[in-house]
Amino acid sequence: MAVSDATAGTRLDQWLARQLGPDFSRSRVKALIEAGEVKLNGAPAEAKKKLAAGDSVKWRMPEAKPAIPEPQDIPLAILYEDEHLIVIDKPAGIVVHPGAGNADGTLVNALLHHCVDTLSGIGGVKRPGIVHRLDKDTSGVMVVAKNDLAHKALSEAFADHGRAGDLQRSYLAIVWGTPPRMTGVVDASLGRASGDRTKRAVVPADRADARRAVTHFTVLRQYGLNPDATAAAALVECRLETGRTHQIRVHMAHIGHPLIGDPVYGRGMRTKANLLPDRAKQAVSSFPRQALHATLLAFRHPVTDEAMRFETQMPADMIALTKVLENL
Repeated sequence: MAVSDATAGTRLDQWLARQLGPDFSRSRVKALIEAGEVKLNGAPAEAKKKLAAGDSVKWRMPEAKPAIPEPQDIPLAILYEDEHLIVIDKPAGIVVHPGAGNADGTLVNALLHHCVDTLSGIGGVKRPGIVHRLDKDTSGVMVVAKNDLAHKALSEAFADHGRAGDLQRSYLAIVWGTPPRMTGVVDASLGRASGDRTKRAVVPADRADARRAVTHFTVLRQYGLNPDATAAAALVECRLETGRTHQIRVHMAHIGHPLIGDPVYGRGMRTKANLLPDRAKQAVSSFPRQALHATLLAFRHPVTDEAMRFETQMPADMIALTKVLENL
């Protein structure tokens, strides 16, 4: 295709992105150029090369490559699915993406098996598009893209934290104690914890790696309520205004009410279980994960623009824990 006078001076990657349209993400366009699939006047060129009127640009769209992770027949709780996306209720205990120590048995492995040939390719690879993550031991609603168009739109919505759209994310958490107010906001920047790159911590907003993080919380139920308004534990709804790694876990610990069962941010509360009656002590001490469930996810469909809303109740382990705590 010849470059017109009107588009002369445009970078090659920007020009090609306009030709290919919104179905192709910028990363996909860049990958095509870097792979040598785009020729400028018969020769490979850099993405930032500025075009001149009359230049000839030709490209080839290779077939999407098979994903590196192997498909595995792992059951999925599917809430909704169409040709563009899939919404699932992730159980606790499953990692979203393969990585160190989790080469298989992940959500991605399960999705590759389930979706089979319905994945048109994300960035040229037949893989599910992960636009947000839940920790291994956090359960709840997740949406995954099945093609570039959906991946691009959903990624932008999550990166924008819903400011320009209808994205909503709410979680249910069972925490130690009870916040002093029934509703509140935690506005505290997060960054890497010193000495451990896998952990997050509240850090000064002006630190180089600081990212603004805002969590709105509402106390739904208090357990073992005392006359002075303190309680042994509480069921709290946390609504994310931003979505940072470990945000709810760090924020609730920051205000003195870490999640029950949190092995990282709630370790300092373990001895508090010794003050509970035997049955509650056993239930709390043996709870195998952070008591956190993504109960609500709402967003605009990336293709139809339909308002999508998905809600799930707490899983059985958290329900069982609340029933024990109700008897305090």
